[in-house]
Amino acid sequence: MSEVSPREYRRRIVDCEIDELAPPALALEGAKAVGKSATAAQRARTTFELDRSEVAAIVRAQPDRVVDASRPVLIDEWQRVPELWDRVRRAVDAGAEPMSFILTGSVLEPVTGVHSGAGRIIRVRMRPLSLAERGIETPTVSLLTMLTGTRPSINGRTRLALQNYVDEIVRSGFPAIREAAPRLQRAQLDGYIDRVIDMDFLEAGHSVRNPAALRRWMNAYAAASSTTASFDTLRAAATPGDADKPAKVTTQAYRDTLERLWIVEPLPAWLPTTNHLRELGAAPKHHLVDPALAARLLGLDAGGLLDGLGPRSEASASGTFLGALFESLLTLSVRVYAQAAEASVSHLRTHRGLQEVDLIVKRSDGKVVALETKLAATVSDADVRHLIWLRERVGERLLDAAVITTGTEAYRRPDGIAVIPAALLGP
Repeated sequence: MSEVSPREYRRRIVDCEIDELAPPALALEGAKAVGKSATAAQRARTTFELDRSEVAAIVRAQPDRVVDASRPVLIDEWQRVPELWDRVRRAVDAGAEPMSFILTGSVLEPVTGVHSGAGRIIRVRMRPLSLAERGIETPTVSLLTMLTGTRPSINGRTRLALQNYVDEIVRSGFPAIREAAPRLQRAQLDGYIDRVIDMDFLEAGHSVRNPAALRRWMNAYAAASSTTASFDTLRAAATPGDADKPAKVTTQAYRDTLERLWIVEPLPAWLPTTNHLRELGAAPKHHLVDPALAARLLGLDAGGLLDGLGPRSEASASGTFLGALFESLLTLSVRVYAQAAEASVSHLRTHRGLQEVDLIVKRSDGKVVALETKLAATVSDADVRHLIWLRERVGERLLDAAVITTGTEAYRRPDGIAVIPAALLGP
């Protein structure tokens, strides 16, 4: 146990969510290194760091120390001592004040036999830094305002160009990693991947008998970023030329565990209840928690991405892997903004792939904002045809639509479609 002292901290978008919710107990969840502990520490008087074996041992022996400590109490990596979840739940039932307990965790539902905490412990997802949180530009277009359906004026200018976005992809959105020198960044990202394979799987309750096979599957998943490739396709890509493919149950376990560790975050398909859109596909798009991990898994740096190296990607209009990772970077950012606006994010693709929209941001009433990503500075009529197709089919349910680019100017086209440089879109 230790007392938490204040230190310099850059607020995250999720901080506003936490301040607004202010429940008696909050579970802040997400992959390792996204900044959960730093965010939680801003609100804590006492912290228990359960990834330290000596602290975990003490807490196991005397679990009441946690609920009796000076509040607010931060229980960091609570899944190391899962019985604490029920201790906190009972403390909430006994009348704990707002923000009495903050639990951070890097594994989703790590054990069985633990009460869900529904209605007592509020879960909030935390992701790597969005573009708006990285301090590279001041956004001028609000996703929340677009979700109002008022068709706001779109304006703003940035000096950022393609090279800047490529740099952001490889730097990552992990706060501590991105501040390091480039060589150290690469080493830390490689170490992050190694830890997932060598340690985190075991922590999540899954023993990896063949680490090399898991790494090959992760490489195949990375290569499929921003696509809807089937899992059979990924399984085949992970073992090219090998007649003895790993069993489906094995690769299913890889996928399930990586989702529990928040390392992979598939983007679900948008399936509205409307007769006009019966032809939509249901396959999710593949995304790692941070596109920097995809680049490192495939051994690509900024120069290689700009040179067009990496697998060809049908997901990108440019056909390049860089285009797929740019879409993945925007997917990460839009998910952060949408969560703050109490909206969800999905994608649209018809069965034959004739129409696609990269990101569908949906309000609770079913109305949506549609976003296309484009790895280019300019937008042509051809680039907005799928957005116009969608508008013709759903009418007023489409609140707004935009193409997100690597350009410098934000504006609205005569046909009503907005054009927004990626760095100018914010929460």
